[in-house]
Amino acid sequence: MFRLGFRPLFGTAISTLLFLPSALVGQTSAQMEPEPARAYDFPLTIESIMRGPEHVGNAPRGIRWSVDSEWVYFQWKAGGGAWDDSSELYRVRASGGEPELVADEMADSVALWTASGDVSNDGSLLVTSVAGDLYLIETDPFRSRRVTETTDGESSPVFAADERSFFFGRAGNVYEMALDQAMIRQITDIRPGPEPRDPEEPEGHKAFLEDQQVKLFDFIRRRKEAGEEREAEREAAAESEPKPTYLAAGERAGNPIPNPSGTHAVITASRPAQGAQQTIVPNWITESGYTEDLTVRTKVGDTPGSSRVGLLDTATGEVVWLDLYPLDNEGEGRPEEEMPEPDVIEEAGTDIEESGPDLSFASFAGWNESGTHALVVSSSFDREWRWIYSLEAATGELTILDALQDQAWAAGPCSRCVGWFPDSDRAYFVSEATGFAHLYAVDADGSDRAQLTQGEWEVLRVQIPQGGDRFVLHTNEGSPFNQHVYTMRFDGSRRSAITTEQGGFDATLSPDGERVALVHSVANRPGELFLADFESDAPREQITHSPTEEWLSFPWIKPEIIRFPARDGIQVPARIYRPGDVGAEPNGGAVIFVHGAGYLHNVHNYWSSYSREYMFNHFLAANGYTVMDIDYRGSAGYGRDWRTGIYRWMGGKDLSDQTDGAAYLVQEEGIDPARIGLYGGSYGGFITLMALFTEPDVFTAGAALRSVTDWAHYNHGYTSNILNQPQDDPEAYEKSSPIYFAENFKGHLLIPHGMVDTNVHFSDVVRLAQRLIELGKDNWEMAVYPVESHGFVVPSSWTDEYRRIFELFERTISRPGCTDDGALCPVRK
Repeated sequence: MFRLGFRPLFGTAISTLLFLPSALVGQTSAQMEPEPARAYDFPLTIESIMRGPEHVGNAPRGIRWSVDSEWVYFQWKAGGGAWDDSSELYRVRASGGEPELVADEMADSVALWTASGDVSNDGSLLVTSVAGDLYLIETDPFRSRRVTETTDGESSPVFAADERSFFFGRAGNVYEMALDQAMIRQITDIRPGPEPRDPEEPEGHKAFLEDQQVKLFDFIRRRKEAGEEREAEREAAAESEPKPTYLAAGERAGNPIPNPSGTHAVITASRPAQGAQQTIVPNWITESGYTEDLTVRTKVGDTPGSSRVGLLDTATGEVVWLDLYPLDNEGEGRPEEEMPEPDVIEEAGTDIEESGPDLSFASFAGWNESGTHALVVSSSFDREWRWIYSLEAATGELTILDALQDQAWAAGPCSRCVGWFPDSDRAYFVSEATGFAHLYAVDADGSDRAQLTQGEWEVLRVQIPQGGDRFVLHTNEGSPFNQHVYTMRFDGSRRSAITTEQGGFDATLSPDGERVALVHSVANRPGELFLADFESDAPREQITHSPTEEWLSFPWIKPEIIRFPARDGIQVPARIYRPGDVGAEPNGGAVIFVHGAGYLHNVHNYWSSYSREYMFNHFLAANGYTVMDIDYRGSAGYGRDWRTGIYRWMGGKDLSDQTDGAAYLVQEEGIDPARIGLYGGSYGGFITLMALFTEPDVFTAGAALRSVTDWAHYNHGYTSNILNQPQDDPEAYEKSSPIYFAENFKGHLLIPHGMVDTNVHFSDVVRLAQRLIELGKDNWEMAVYPVESHGFVVPSSWTDEYRRIFELFERTISRPGCTDDGALCPVRK
């Protein structure tokens, strides 16, 4: 008897997979004729696929160079080990060679060797904080000196302007230490509020009695005089101490960030949410044997916390709290001269009532090197505005450098990429003003604004190397399906590609700027570490080899990227897995995989963060299904209009893109329109529910993993950006939440969910289950996983979940007529 091109779902492990010629796949055993089969060491089974890290390892991450640029340190695990997602610390010489495993007892030393911090002007000295203590490091040759050993913890050290001392934070205040360690001086004295009041002077008969006591009794006179002398001594001593600064009642502040001269510091104070109810998630399987409650988060619409930013004068202790909301009560720009014309991105149909605090967040983005100006970023509570300010230390004057208004929500792939050019009063930032995330520059007074990059592509990351005279950029210039590394001069000229091949690249430059560590992946191979000189198309040496030989023996494909027309004329990108790609015969059915997160990129030429699903899609193709994976509206990588295409209607264009993808499969791939299913997790689970509940004539079956069923029960930060608040915009929530459309369900549905999901709570699907029960719906089932949170960990959970998904498709769309008259097709074993 011949075996099909997959292992039985339940069975003993095998070391060789018999992969059938395409003419045999899909035939019954009685119809099969003995023909030669190709053998692969990797068993394409659900059980094997779901042990992912055992096969492909964990790609190099946490890339760090040693201070002297001689070594590269990284976390990594090669395939062939345990199934968990842990990694170990390795290192390799900058010149290349074999990676070395770093012993656990060397971890503290490695933290010093790779420490980041503030570097002196000549590059010879670095001040850093490691594990809460301060170190001074000579960079060439490497020598370190520990200068504190406390339980308080010190952080954020920066050199003073004269480099004879450095400032650091400790317990919410700023201190200064001389390089010779002769003295530590406290710079600020920030205290919890409210500020204590002086006792009231006695009046009336109380004043008379006190005066009488002083006049009658020498003992009272002497004690009063001694007290006045002690108070005078305290006041004299206080003249040399920092003046106290009091926060408002209930506020907390992190360590203030001083400028290099120490004359001023920026302080960020926050207040937790007031009166917001925290959700509870039960933890069912515990060591104690008792169910334990986890307090997790609030829900969208609950009053969020708030923050404010102030400029602290270290000499007087006085704080000027900054007004970072330059709009009037109607949300219009104030008529101040410094208010620039906003970069307005229009969106129709967004006239809704707003409520709540003015600001969503306010944050400090750094001092320039001279300490004359700071950068501060704020966002309106409705997230429609983002402002970037320069703050002049001497005067406290704010100048708006950029005002970005988006009628959906202001964000993008690099929306907080903000900083100063070296030794300059000129700042850079990234904005979606043109519809794509691009790099801009502007002077601290708001003048000489320039767009440095442009085109229908996006800047994804911005770096300025230590002591550098150019940018290092990560972008998707040339194709949204690749990610490359470029250098560019500060004026935007001479942009040069460091990488050019297909795939995705992540670069970490050595401190001396001579070498670069690159993690490079392609669609059918996970990321590997390479070393090269930092120049265009320099030869690269591969350092790591992660997958096992067994896994590499299988012909994993680079899925073809296609574009199909959406109903509004937009060309939608997708990856497609055809049965013929893996030597199988199409069975006429199709499955659409829906990626999660919403704002995520999955149609590209590099390794997917959905590695198990990538392999499972091969498994489906090997069993005859055509699989499509769509970067629907709301996905990352395609500019602002794509990102915000779901504003106020999740389940709108993001869902119609799935429906139009199904039409493409019917028209171009010969798929039976009655045999299309879909599956996805988190946001992908939400889309699956919306598909089955609102397009029941298009999708026959679906598996909605860890799915949002009602957006009013998700978190505030993510949901309010897209749908506003439920109390302000109930229409957006009703048309975006599957639970409101459950009455239309008539297909076949699987609902797998972790019972300890601290992101999309298990209660989400419990509420949907009750709704389906009350509606009298059948052909749906739940699969619950008692030890799993949002991202599954245990292989047995993964295996059980995906076995059920495969069996759902086998029963409903594997052959014509599977769902006719309530009959279901048998599952092939």
